[in-house]
Amino acid sequence: MKKHHFVLISSVAFILLFLNQNIGLNLALFGLFLVSMIAYFFKERMGNYPEQILVVTSILSCLAFAWYGDFVSFLAVALSILFLQFRIQSPQLLIIQALPIIVINSLATCVRFFQFSKWLPDAKINTNLVKIIVAYCIIPMSFVSLFFIVYSFGSDHFSSLWIDYTLDFNPYQFIFVVVFGTYFSFSFWNYWVPEICLEMNSKLNDELNKDISENNQNSFALLDSDFKRRSGEITFLLLNLMLVVFLVTFNYEQFFESIASSKLSAATHERVNAVLFSIFLSIVVVLLYFKGQFNFDSKAKNMKVLAKTWMVLNGFLIVSTLIINSEYIAFFGLTYKRLGVYVFLFLAALSLFFTFRKITKQKSNAYLFNQMIWYCYGVILLCSFVNWGNLITVYNISFNKGVEPLFLSDLNFNDNARRQFFIENKLDGKYVEELREEEIQLRQKDSFLSTALYYEFLK
Repeated sequence: MKKHHFVLISSVAFILLFLNQNIGLNLALFGLFLVSMIAYFFKERMGNYPEQILVVTSILSCLAFAWYGDFVSFLAVALSILFLQFRIQSPQLLIIQALPIIVINSLATCVRFFQFSKWLPDAKINTNLVKIIVAYCIIPMSFVSLFFIVYSFGSDHFSSLWIDYTLDFNPYQFIFVVVFGTYFSFSFWNYWVPEICLEMNSKLNDELNKDISENNQNSFALLDSDFKRRSGEITFLLLNLMLVVFLVTFNYEQFFESIASSKLSAATHERVNAVLFSIFLSIVVVLLYFKGQFNFDSKAKNMKVLAKTWMVLNGFLIVSTLIINSEYIAFFGLTYKRLGVYVFLFLAALSLFFTFRKITKQKSNAYLFNQMIWYCYGVILLCSFVNWGNLITVYNISFNKGVEPLFLSDLNFNDNARRQFFIENKLDGKYVEELREEEIQLRQKDSFLSTALYYEFLK
């Protein structure tokens, strides 16, 4: 099939699924439809593992959205299908370019759609067909419309035969669904990769060309190599000393200094945020120094050792924060934020690992981003598959921590466990529980295409 066939079929499917509907099961069905189209019509490009894995994760994320219908599963569906299309249409490009190209395609559609000669086939006008349309349709309907108006003024009963009824039709919604469905379908199937992205791809490889050592491509262009090397050694030495002092004070304050219970939550969150931000800055500093010739500078051994030491010390900082968060959960129970800390610490640890590997294996800065994009995507997938609200509820009830009725009523997708716990302990979630029950009733009244299957199976 040609591109315009894909655009037309996808647009029709979008209109049928979303017209007069809210976002729900229809999005999952549309996602499965797109994955099926890609897998069937581009099966010759499915020979590599990344494409095959993306097909599986796309299907699983669609099923997750069909069940939950929440933002995380929506994000998983969007990334899965867009990454799959990216790999199918431009397998030679690195994943670091995926999101920029998707954005560029979306913006360019506003112009490219109206360049009909570039994506629509040349149409040959059939004069006989034109004559039939004009003679049998346009001319008769024009006269019928004219006399209908005239006769309507002369007879109320005649007029009521044709206009005394209402249609369940919202023209504004219809126009929006048609326009957005066509816009998305065109952007998705009429894929366009700018020339600059093809030219940039070689510069975004994981491996560095040793010839780059002859060029001065570092962040501090005003300094020559010796000054840059000495500057890096001084910087990393001071940062190592500062981090050692911070590790001592951080762990002393957390494990040996008493904090009032009312202030413990705020203090813990502040420290965790400070740790995560400091690790982010640590990676930025390493990327600033280790680019260009410094990756191959044989005289920069001391700076590399100091940078690696700094990465290891940051690793100890992650372990300390992990212990702190675990103790906090043991005392107060699970929450979304405390689970989120684990997620960010995991990603921070991965970032440090790949940064350490970048220094050791003389990789490019793009190497870190090419790796982390996949792992961030994997984390989003995992978050979309697991019912975290129910997990938090079951854990907290089991350990009798964080079982306040208002808190439990504010969690998502925990309704069976919450209701049973409230009945057994005669608890009342008050207005929060009432709002949650009202939301459940409204969702259960949704049409089939607008619903989330979780609410369909909820008793």
